[in-house]
Amino acid sequence: MPSHDWQKSTYCQEGDACLHVAASGTAETVHLTESADPSHSILSATPAAFDALLRALKGDDRG
Repeated sequence: MPSHDWQKSTYCQEGDACLHVAASGTAETVHLTESADPSHSILSATPAAFDALLRALKGDDRG
């Protein structure tokens, strides 16, 4: 299993529930994981899908 260079969300406060994001070495895949997940599940998405997720979360419907 490849290792990832995880970056913690800037919105993460103290505690266990934080979102971590990592890009693949070729930047073709974005990986997401949640620090409080005991199964250490990793969601993988394309950069375009990750951008759409961020726009939806921010309420920015321009796309």
